[in-house]
Amino acid sequence: MKTPSAIKIYKGLSIYRVSNSPYWMVRVWDRKRKKYLVKSTGETSSILAKEAAQDLAVALLRAEVPVKVEYTFKTYAHKLLQRSKIQAQNGERNPRYVKTMHWAISNADWGLLDYFEDKDVREIRTHSWLAYLSWLHGKRPDLSPSTKNTLSATFRNVMKIAQEEGVVGAVPQTPRSKLRDNPRPFFRFHPLVDRTNDSYQKLLIEAKAMKDAQLEVRGTLVTDELYDLILFMVHSFVRPTTSELYALKHSDIMIADDPKRLIMTIRKGKTGYRTSNTMPAAVSVYERILERATSQQSDAYLFLPDYTNRTTASQIMRRQFNALLARAQLEVDPYTGKSHALYSLRHTAICMRIINSEGKVNIFNLAKNAGTSVDQIERFYAKYLPLSKEMARNLQSFGE
Repeated sequence: MKTPSAIKIYKGLSIYRVSNSPYWMVRVWDRKRKKYLVKSTGETSSILAKEAAQDLAVALLRAEVPVKVEYTFKTYAHKLLQRSKIQAQNGERNPRYVKTMHWAISNADWGLLDYFEDKDVREIRTHSWLAYLSWLHGKRPDLSPSTKNTLSATFRNVMKIAQEEGVVGAVPQTPRSKLRDNPRPFFRFHPLVDRTNDSYQKLLIEAKAMKDAQLEVRGTLVTDELYDLILFMVHSFVRPTTSELYALKHSDIMIADDPKRLIMTIRKGKTGYRTSNTMPAAVSVYERILERATSQQSDAYLFLPDYTNRTTASQIMRRQFNALLARAQLEVDPYTGKSHALYSLRHTAICMRIINSEGKVNIFNLAKNAGTSVDQIERFYAKYLPLSKEMARNLQSFGE
């Protein structure tokens, strides 16, 4: 809010007068501590007050006793980053998580250090966090609740380091921002919809037609790999990323029986290392991959093995899949209004298990195989699916 009768001297320094006082006040912005320092100039003349203001500004800033380095927020933020970096190298933390923390701490525009850098951790309280949120909203009112929650979690992790070292007692409370859950777009399938509206089967049929017509997308021929990639994703729950689907090599796959399945090793997935079981149909897909493989080496990739650059491989398949969506007129999910993408196949895989198991699938087991959490499945998938007759029976059952 603009101060009444304020005269700006330069950025961060101004003089002003308040009612019932003949004297001009000087106000100087302390950039490090993110607050204004105020003092009377003792002058009734604005000309003399301007001259006094500059000397007073220097004196006010010097009067602020600097916080010892060992007690600053910056010290413990750097300790957190260093510890997390070592944990990531040892496989104890996901490198993506460490990267996210670094971003939350060091963002040049509104990161935690931009506000808390030289603040004394011993004096930081819940009201300090709320003041930061107010300051953050002024700079970036468009930030999502999930981003704010990431900042909150990182802030608490920094303060926990200070707590572990005995510098602070309790970690300040940081109320979470309420998240807005949105349904994930997926391809509807029978029995969720009538067979004539089965968009998943329509996708498969069109993928075959593109291969048979020997179509090219950006100079790359569409082959059986597009069709098999769709089937593989829907029956394996993997993410279409360079760290999951496109990172899979033959050495990461083992065929198992009773029940028939693939046992996959995901080495650097979004949630870290995991082993995952597939549905039986993924075995047939893998056997076809083996039949057309030009190299039987264990370190060969499953999809587009001739491309050592996996980013290039993912871009080729993404372009072909987008062309497929356009031909099949499935670019937008009519139920959510959201655009379909390769990720929609993963969403289809999770929804298909919930529906086709007639409500009997173990959600914890499904989450473990998909590299996600029960909370994520319930929030983004299960709550948006209709309760079928079979699922209602399962709900009302008393056991065998």
